[in-house]
Amino acid sequence: MKLCYFDCFSGISGDMLLGALVDAGADLSRIEAELRRLPVSGWTLAAEKVKRGALQATQVRVAVTETHHHRGLGDILQIIARAGLAPGVAARASGVFKCLGEAEARVHGVPVEKVHFHEVGAVDAIVDIVGACVGLELLGVEQFACSALNVGGGRVETGHGVLPVPAPATADMLQHAPSYSTGIERELVTPTGAALVAGLVTQFGPMPRMTVTQIGYGAGAADLAEQPNVLRLFLGEAAEAACTADEPVVTVLEANLDDMSPLVGGYFMEQALAAGALDVFYTPVQMKKNRPGLVLTVICPPERADALSELIFEQTTTIGLRHYEARRRTLEREFVTVETPYGPVRMKLARLNGRVLNAAPEYEDCQRLAREKAVPLKQLLADVQFYFRQQHKDRG
Repeated sequence: MKLCYFDCFSGISGDMLLGALVDAGADLSRIEAELRRLPVSGWTLAAEKVKRGALQATQVRVAVTETHHHRGLGDILQIIARAGLAPGVAARASGVFKCLGEAEARVHGVPVEKVHFHEVGAVDAIVDIVGACVGLELLGVEQFACSALNVGGGRVETGHGVLPVPAPATADMLQHAPSYSTGIERELVTPTGAALVAGLVTQFGPMPRMTVTQIGYGAGAADLAEQPNVLRLFLGEAAEAACTADEPVVTVLEANLDDMSPLVGGYFMEQALAAGALDVFYTPVQMKKNRPGLVLTVICPPERADALSELIFEQTTTIGLRHYEARRRTLEREFVTVETPYGPVRMKLARLNGRVLNAAPEYEDCQRLAREKAVPLKQLLADVQFYFRQQHKDRG
């Protein structure tokens, strides 16, 4: 499973994460092409190598001409929904903005639908968050972990006036994350950075066992005197041994449903996956009073069980659920890129004792190329398998 570890020794912001992803190998032109789907205009995107302290990093700048900064959460979710983004990108970006909207609602004591974003409603913040989600999708990231976060200190000018660091909404989103300050008088974790952490990360602490394949450094706007102002990313394969005693424990959540609209079921699945679920599925059953119904099953890391239980109660019609622990056995996974006449496509390989048992093209890549090239999806899938066998004969 592809893991991304956020090393936040100098905090995190949306543009720092986007810069780190580009530094680690995400194609900026492909990110920009996806961002152009958003129904917002008046922005340009550029990246350059800069020095922060003794370290070289990539800084991504979003230049905007728009002056309208006050959008509500519903406005931003509509922008994302209308863009035609890959489902995983749209779900992650929407989940991040929902974390932010809910935090703003709590700290200001207003309903979430009444929240109006100031700085984070501007085009550059939307581009930062959605662009980061696109970059993560391009790199095939499936799992997120994060270090303790250096939040900085002092005060910061906001749309609500001068506030202490961390700003109230930032502090709210970091309630369950380890954080600290080294006394630097600057906001190091921004609201967009905190929302990305709250919306994506399922594990906090030292870097977990992983095989690192890519490292990226994303530059913050300021060059700090005390330390390099960068976000460091480690990307690679999580160390999940195949078919050994090292089998991680997962929590299984189940609920019986007999009165829920299928539209709600599809929406809930997207939200649960964006909130850290490992898998979500529905099983048809015959329930009491001879009613046809569904069993909703959500599999998740134990640390996400409480949040996902709340999500089940909030988003579905169930009034009760079951939960229990199970052991999860997985094959070793690896991503490779296959060059095709239609464009590059990622393939997920599953191995047992080094032997490839399954090779599957990534659906989002194939769906996008089939749409762009006007090729039947079934033909494109078959062609990708053919080119994979030609280019990766040594992987069997």
